[in-house]
Amino acid sequence: MRIGTGYDSHRFDSSRPLILGGVTIPDHAGLAGHSDGDAVCHAVTDALLGAASAGNIGSHFPPSEDRWKGADSIELLRTAVDILERDNYQVVNVDVTVVCETPRIGPWVDAMRERLGTVLRVGPDFVSVKGKTNEKLGWIGAGEGLAVHAVALIDRM
Repeated sequence: MRIGTGYDSHRFDSSRPLILGGVTIPDHAGLAGHSDGDAVCHAVTDALLGAASAGNIGSHFPPSEDRWKGADSIELLRTAVDILERDNYQVVNVDVTVVCETPRIGPWVDAMRERLGTVLRVGPDFVSVKGKTNEKLGWIGAGEGLAVHAVALIDRM
């Protein structure tokens, strides 16, 4: 078994929809980024790739390449899972913490767990998503954006 960690953060961008864990959250500013800005998928992708010693999201999907502009991050995550499977690894479970003042992610946690579980090829019981505030500290606490921490456990197939 191998463990990897992932982290991502983005500032809010009111011109974009907010997508977290492959789920669109209505009535809230989205996230700035080269792709669709889905920080949950980005952090999980990095955790998986790190666990497999297979680089990071930037090495596989460089923001310097126009073909990744506006990319669906759930598809980038799906590609990371394919990379793991090519190397004879499978996902055991992932644990995700979204750090933000707003939005409250509780109403969308189950949908995120379902969506991520499908892409990770595990049941939603093997995907944890939870929210935490930053207690109004720093740029996250000021409501300028959010950050995501992810931990992934993988094993040989």
